[in-house]
Amino acid sequence: MAEFDVDLASARIAEQAARAGAEVSARLERSGPVVGKAAADGIEVQVAPGGLLTGLSIHRSALRQGSAVLADRIFELAQRATRRAGDRMYHALSAAVDREQLETLGYEPIPDDDPDAETYSYGEGSR
Repeated sequence: MAEFDVDLASARIAEQAARAGAEVSARLERSGPVVGKAAADGIEVQVAPGGLLTGLSIHRSALRQGSAVLADRIFELAQRATRRAGDRMYHALSAAVDREQLETLGYEPIPDDDPDAETYSYGEGSR
């Protein structure tokens, strides 16, 4: 039976992780900030991957809808923007990170025929 060299295996894993980390950093630097945006009816939202709200703009006309409608609309737009941010992150990282790992993190591509799909450049041209 062959012996398993734990130190060698650990060194290889660390090297692979370092290469993947460098590639991910380079891809994110090229793509710029990864955010998702959605707008409708005088409301604009911007979120980071994962859904953290990073921007909200509400036009005066949207305030006439009432607080419950306004809250529902903001929530709906934030969900759409979160999907878009996940799509952008997926495409920014897909060359360096396995699909399963990206999907485990919640980053999934949006099909081109989906209403939430947008056209972005991820360093490889437009989608």
